[in-house]
Amino acid sequence: MANEEIKREIVYFSEAGKGNTGRCIELAVERAKELGIKDFVVASTSGFTANVLYEKLRGEGNIVVVTHMVGFKEIGVDRMAEDARLELVMKGMKVLTTGHALSGAERGIKNKLGLLGPLELMANTLRMVSHGVKVAMEITLMASDSGLIPMDKEIMSIGGTGSGADTACVVSPAHTNNCFDFKYHEIVCMPR
Repeated sequence: MANEEIKREIVYFSEAGKGNTGRCIELAVERAKELGIKDFVVASTSGFTANVLYEKLRGEGNIVVVTHMVGFKEIGVDRMAEDARLELVMKGMKVLTTGHALSGAERGIKNKLGLLGPLELMANTLRMVSHGVKVAMEITLMASDSGLIPMDKEIMSIGGTGSGADTACVVSPAHTNNCFDFKYHEIVCMPR
């Protein structure tokens, strides 16, 4: 029996960033429906991207919103406003704020001592493909470690460059302690 060949289009945006959010979400939801995927992990700090996804899904999916960690820009500061967080939770979304899987304490070591560790190397390597491809893996690892997504199904992971969304990937989750079991199955869209 010969291997089955699957041809899929990848949408490439001419520029990275927030301006692609609506189309990125549209493409992600369309592909998720084709594959029967009900679980979504989305990076969102203000709640904007999460709300765009929520409106597109209309309650037909499990949405896990992963924010920046507290202290990402300023010591002790949570970049997601409490009212934005409450709005997402009231809509049934799960909101996760925790240390970043591909930097965390390693970034502190790099900032203090100038030493690049393996997680930062992994993150920088993924950024060579796309910042959003790195974010897709990182937020999926974080959601996996927090028990917020199923580990035995493919999910849709949505990230971006700066703010908004410009990258969507079909992935198989993994925990950080088994990060090399994480699999990218499809890149639905990303910036060139």
